[in-house]
Amino acid sequence: MAEIHFTYLPGDGIGPEVGAASIAVLNAVATKFGHSLNIEEHLIGGAAIDAGLKPLPDASFESCQRTGAMLLGAVGGPKWDFLKGAERPELGSLLPLRKNLNLYANIRPCKPYPALIDRAPLKRERLEGVDFVVMRELTGGIYFGDKGRDERGAYDECRYSEAEVRRIAIKAFDLAMTRRKKVTSVDKSNVLETSRLWREAVIDVAKSYPEVELEHLLVDAMTMHMLTNAQSFDVVLTENMFGDILTDEASVLCGSMGVIPSASLSDGGMGMYEPIHGSAPDIAGQGKANPLAMILSAAWMLRLSFGLEAEATAIEDAVSAALEKEQTTGDLGGALSTAQVGAWIAEYVQN
Repeated sequence: MAEIHFTYLPGDGIGPEVGAASIAVLNAVATKFGHSLNIEEHLIGGAAIDAGLKPLPDASFESCQRTGAMLLGAVGGPKWDFLKGAERPELGSLLPLRKNLNLYANIRPCKPYPALIDRAPLKRERLEGVDFVVMRELTGGIYFGDKGRDERGAYDECRYSEAEVRRIAIKAFDLAMTRRKKVTSVDKSNVLETSRLWREAVIDVAKSYPEVELEHLLVDAMTMHMLTNAQSFDVVLTENMFGDILTDEASVLCGSMGVIPSASLSDGGMGMYEPIHGSAPDIAGQGKANPLAMILSAAWMLRLSFGLEAEATAIEDAVSAALEKEQTTGDLGGALSTAQVGAWIAEYVQN
């Protein structure tokens, strides 16, 4: 029997709803496989601000440090748009978590579910056989650079060290060795000095992986190839802002942003797991939110932080069954509420 000890951060908007569905599924897994759950629940983002705290309260951060595994719902929303800089829910919580816990390797999969292919805007032949993973550098680049305004206007610094590029490149090549042995590195080296450093460092890392094919694409070209030749990709390696944009584009290939989980990992075993969608405050509290990406993020947590492969696969199989049987929320053609989807998947896992 294993103890599944993690920090649960429901967050804002639909975060608590999709989070509750994922906790129901985790309880079912624990019962089925004989594990115990030890959940430390804490505030983050706008919910913390509304409670009179800073976006990342000390108690929340200390819990994340203690458990080393975090399940996050969603953060932010227009309610807090009047706040500036690090006072904002996203800048004041997510970026410090990533930086202070060294969660530099963000992994997002793109593999369309057969049941959703016809819901995607692209033709079936563009989607069948698509199976790639984006490895995004998460703690450097323009999001973490110096920023401000002066007499000349506004500025945002983008900076990368060679060490930062090398460590994420190693992660990408290691992953490629377990897959189809191809890395596509995305940059803007025809314009940006950081991208020229990026490309040089990636080429050097590739020398230690002679079995892995390496190709380079400029980010503007990648936006086209991702929609016209997505089957050619295996592991896509890129920097912070490019990865943020490209993974949202990749969600189109999957038929819905609501089925894509993500993992942000450190070298020290820390892991934060969250859906790639936002807080969707317009549907919060209505039972309409699709919880599948959050449930799949919980599966990734079991796999990557606790080594529970069978348990993670059980959840993923249940999600596939829910999609095939249309036991989903309205956005995916079903008629269930958020909680009902979680209950259906939990029951499927236990049977």
